[in-house]
Amino acid sequence: MDTSWGDELCGRLSLQCAALVEAAAAEEEEEEEEDRQRAFCEGAGIADLSDEVLLLIVRLLDPTSLLRVGAACRALFRVCSSDSLWTKHFQVSFGVSLDPVACSLTAKESFRLVFMWKTLFNNLHYNRSLQEKLFAEIPFPPHRYWTQWLVLEEIVSLPAVRLPISEIQEMWGVDEDVLTKAEGSQGAAKVGSELLPQVKGFKNLKILFTSKDDDGDIVKFEWKELYALARDHHGSDGKIFEYVLNQQEKNDHTELEAMFYQYTQCRFQWLFTYWLFRRPPPFNRQLRAIFLQWHKHSKRKVAAWGTAACNVKYLASIHAITMDYWNGKLARGDESVGISVVENYFSMCKSLVAWVLGRDWGRLKRRKVYKDTLDGVYLLLRREIWDGAVEHQRFWEVAKLQVARVCTLEETATNYVNWKMIENLPYYKLYMVSGNPVYLVHVQNFLRRKQLVHNWIHQEDNSWIRNLLPDDLYTVMEYHSKISHDSLHGDCVLAQLSRLMWLYLNSGQVLYLEAIKGLALQYAQGCLVYWAEHQSRLQPRGETLEWETGVKGEMEMRSTCDLLGFAAMAVVQYERAPVNPEISYIFHLETVFIWTKNKESTETRF
Repeated sequence: MDTSWGDELCGRLSLQCAALVEAAAAEEEEEEEEDRQRAFCEGAGIADLSDEVLLLIVRLLDPTSLLRVGAACRALFRVCSSDSLWTKHFQVSFGVSLDPVACSLTAKESFRLVFMWKTLFNNLHYNRSLQEKLFAEIPFPPHRYWTQWLVLEEIVSLPAVRLPISEIQEMWGVDEDVLTKAEGSQGAAKVGSELLPQVKGFKNLKILFTSKDDDGDIVKFEWKELYALARDHHGSDGKIFEYVLNQQEKNDHTELEAMFYQYTQCRFQWLFTYWLFRRPPPFNRQLRAIFLQWHKHSKRKVAAWGTAACNVKYLASIHAITMDYWNGKLARGDESVGISVVENYFSMCKSLVAWVLGRDWGRLKRRKVYKDTLDGVYLLLRREIWDGAVEHQRFWEVAKLQVARVCTLEETATNYVNWKMIENLPYYKLYMVSGNPVYLVHVQNFLRRKQLVHNWIHQEDNSWIRNLLPDDLYTVMEYHSKISHDSLHGDCVLAQLSRLMWLYLNSGQVLYLEAIKGLALQYAQGCLVYWAEHQSRLQPRGETLEWETGVKGEMEMRSTCDLLGFAAMAVVQYERAPVNPEISYIFHLETVFIWTKNKESTETRF
């Protein structure tokens, strides 16, 4: 019994010890796993993944993103330079398969060179730099380097090129026996005393002997037929690409790279210039009329339209959408899609001009409705034209909506003067974009407050204030005047009054209206105090005193006797309308009085 009990106890103890050991080991493993995870989160990154995993990730990127990721570090550069990645992009971008083994250049380098060439050649119609290279030696072929790139193109907008047979064989990779292989049924083409058999399978191949030089017979050929001949010889378009890239391996591509960089910097300006000026004369005159219709512009700068001296950037600045295209903002930087957006925009402008001219409106109203409608169309569609293509129908639908809103604002303003006065209000543009009638109420309140200030300054009891205020201060309080943003800054009386007017007109707080009245009354009282102190120095009856403020203005004052009676009435009116005690402003008044009789000047500061 004792032995069995002892064995059982030992067994239980051993089981407990084993469980404790296993628990301790499990705890250690959990701690190690936590440490590994913590280390991975703190110090590890995408570069610590295996190359196979990285390849699966970067395979989802486009060529531009792939280049950006490869520029991060050496490890990612090595992975992002894999031939398998760039071979795929080569086929997707150019429609041909590339065999990295048969090509002496890497797939990445091949993609880079072909992409630069294809981009430049596809935009040849507005690329002056490349035009000079390809058309400089017409009727002779361009430089050998550029002719080698032209081998990749089936359709070339160049005249037939004369080249020796040896150069054709070298650049197109066509064997001599292919050119000279005869087809008895087709006969031979005879030029002078020379015979050249027609090539089998190419009945329309125009090849004829013209002359001879040290390199052999010079032949004249058409690009399209010669490309077909090369494709038949090599077997596919991809083989032609491989052959040309092998030929270009040892060439210096500095000029191609420089032209591509210039294209990336100037492509928007080049294409806009081509679109604006390269049209038949009737369409060019029509576009010019629509482009400048009811827009302020310099006649001197516009007079050079279409010439080498024309300031194209100035023309682009006339419209907001063309300036966005000039800066590369339209269609996410796609110049082709962006210029189609510009084309659709001016197509809408043409329809809008015809619609406006069909209304029985005056010249000023037509111009303002047209300009405000275009401003509203741009504000409403700005995000859309930045993101992608916008069709003519979309532009026209928004234009009709904006015309209705502009006409509603015109009715709210009741006349053209009010309409011009409210055009800079934030509520004006907010209503144009949203169409919310709440903003119309704000516009009406703005005009009502303007009328209140105008009525106060023109009351009969305040006639003395009108006569004492200089022109610049009096103009701010007039109904038809606008408050410019520049006049809101500074410590002069004009800036203080402009700020108070702006605050009152936009907020409607009575406190600001009282402050406006107080400022006008205080300024007038200061002038009266000065005149009371200088009564003995005033001129005799019938002579004049000129008053000039620090900003502008001269006014003829009354004689001494008239002025004394006028000042007495002004004091009474000032006592009836004291300044609100809650308003505490420090007015820095500066008035310069010029005494014209003795040509003496006196400066007084309050």
